[in-house]
Amino acid sequence: MAAIDAWLPSFDIGQRHEAQVPLPPESALRQALAVPAAPDPVVRMLFRLRGLRPAGSIEDFMVANGFTVLERTPRAYVVGLLVRGWRASREPWPASTPPHTLRIVADFRAEPDSEGSRLITETRVAAGGLTALLGFRLYWLVVSPFSKLIRRRWLRAAATTLPAAV
Repeated sequence: MAAIDAWLPSFDIGQRHEAQVPLPPESALRQALAVPAAPDPVVRMLFRLRGLRPAGSIEDFMVANGFTVLERTPRAYVVGLLVRGWRASREPWPASTPPHTLRIVADFRAEPDSEGSRLITETRVAAGGLTALLGFRLYWLVVSPFSKLIRRRWLRAAATTLPAAV
């Protein structure tokens, strides 16, 4: 069971991407989280268009953009964001999705395989009601292609960076 399953096992919208990394899981995850949040000009432009400042690593970026670290182990990094009224909320992480909100959980995890590790990033969204779900689905229709592109470029950057110390 992946750590993300404990934080949001049931969700309305999800996206998962993975890449092969020739490193042990602990090193693969450490390397992925250290990748610059904007590893190339395309990602940098997408963040600017969205009004986000992609300074620092992926890990720095998540925290700077309101995500709460829900779990951190040598093989898993899980962050969550509660959205109320289309704004990130600083409320404590709820056990269920309150009405008219979105719970967004994202992770990076590394799982061992025969060639090193599979580096995986997954995003899940649970909506607190039909209105929140329909609103997010419209938003996601526009944003998801760019979200996919960013995550794939993050994984590619992690997989092509010189190996971290094992």
